[in-house]
Amino acid sequence: MQRINFLGNPMDSASMQQTVQVISERVANKQFTQHVVVNVAKLVNMGKDPELAASVKECDIINIDGMGVVLGARFLGHKVTERVAGVDLFLELLAMAAAKGYPVFFLGAKQEVVAETTARMLTKYPQLKVAGYHHGYFWDNEQAVVEQIKASGARLLFVAITSPKKENFINRWREQLGVDFVMGVGGTFDVMAGKVKRAPVWMQNYGLEWFYRVLQEPGRMWKRYLVTNSAFAWMLLKAKVSGKQ
Repeated sequence: MQRINFLGNPMDSASMQQTVQVISERVANKQFTQHVVVNVAKLVNMGKDPELAASVKECDIINIDGMGVVLGARFLGHKVTERVAGVDLFLELLAMAAAKGYPVFFLGAKQEVVAETTARMLTKYPQLKVAGYHHGYFWDNEQAVVEQIKASGARLLFVAITSPKKENFINRWREQLGVDFVMGVGGTFDVMAGKVKRAPVWMQNYGLEWFYRVLQEPGRMWKRYLVTNSAFAWMLLKAKVSGKQ
């Protein structure tokens, strides 16, 4: 699978269609796959969090989620045709799982949010098999949750927990989860449950989802984007000047 990693040797990024096809083939062959999407914030945080960096680098498939990374890669001369948004990939994989009869497990968010997400996805995909779901507040007994996931018979696991917790949880327990595919989906359950609005399509197309989030939560988000975007711009400039791209 083609991957892109600003800290290693970047390659052409995979499209949505390619990503779904590869995941489908690997699941059919029961070939374990650890997936991650990277955005500006995650790339910046990888530079100062060795555990997060190691968890991301262990992934079998790495997609770009965020126009900032797409534009940054192009600035460094890398061929990046499109981003693969985690929310969109989540829905594509649920459609695939429903069509092929693969049971899924939803992990993360508040109990009422993951329950509502499950209900809405079953309505959206009537053939979908949900092996189980669990909220994201289980850090006092991770092993019990891991055993629940394994016992459920799920083939695909979606983890809606904040970064870096989800990446490190997945990497820490990957051998014990008993699934064929696992993907961190961040705040996707909040969107699916109707708790958070996603940016209009035109804003998505122009890479303005981050701005839409700032408009929704200015008090919490403006500082995060100011800090991470500034740090990312500095990373790009250093890479461009040094030639280490």
